[in-house]
Amino acid sequence: MLKKIIGKEEAEATKEKEVMMSSLTDRMIRAAKLDVNVYEEVEADKSAMGQAMWVVVLSSVAAGIGSIGTTGLSGLLIGTIVALIGWFVWAFITYFVGTKILPEPQTSADYGELLRTIGFSSSPGVIRVLGIIPFLGWIINIIAGIWMLVAMVIAVRQALDYKSTGRAVGVCLIGWVIQFIIMFGAFFLFGGIGQPS
Repeated sequence: MLKKIIGKEEAEATKEKEVMMSSLTDRMIRAAKLDVNVYEEVEADKSAMGQAMWVVVLSSVAAGIGSIGTTGLSGLLIGTIVALIGWFVWAFITYFVGTKILPEPQTSADYGELLRTIGFSSSPGVIRVLGIIPFLGWIINIIAGIWMLVAMVIAVRQALDYKSTGRAVGVCLIGWVIQFIIMFGAFFLFGGIGQPS
C-alpha cells in the first residue's frame, strides 16, 4: 500500500516536471519568435521566475559550449554565474530607469516582472551553442546578440506597459551603458585590468 502511494506521488511529480518543461520549451520558442503575448504571459505569471532563471542559464551554457574551445570548462561556469548576476543587475537598472526616469503615464511594473520578461528575452541565445561549428562562431554570436536585443526591447516594452517602442529602446540603451560601466568597474576592481600576471 505504501509503495503504491509513493509510486503515485513520484508519477505525479514526474508528470508535473514534464508539464513544466513543456511549458518552458513552449515559452522559450514563443519568446524567440518575438511573440508579444508570451512576454505579457510571463510578466503576469509570478510562478515563471524559476523558468526565467532557467532560460538565462540555458542561454549562457549554450554560449559557453559554443565557445568552449577558447574559454574552456571554467569559462563555462564563470560565464553562467556572470550571466545570472548580469540578469539581476540589468533587470534592476531597467526597472529603475523605466519606472522612475522614463515612465509613460500608464507604466506600472515591479522588479519581478522585469526579471521574468528579460529572462525570457535570452531565449534566442540558445542558438549560440552552434558557435562550436568552426568558422561560424562569430556569425552565430552576432545573430544571437541582435536577436536577443530585439527580444529585450519587446520584453521591456511589455513589462513597462509602454506604447512607444522607441522609449523601450532608450531604456535598454541607458541600461546597457550603466551595466557596462558597473561590469567594467567590477572587472577592474576585482582583478581584471592592470593586474600583473
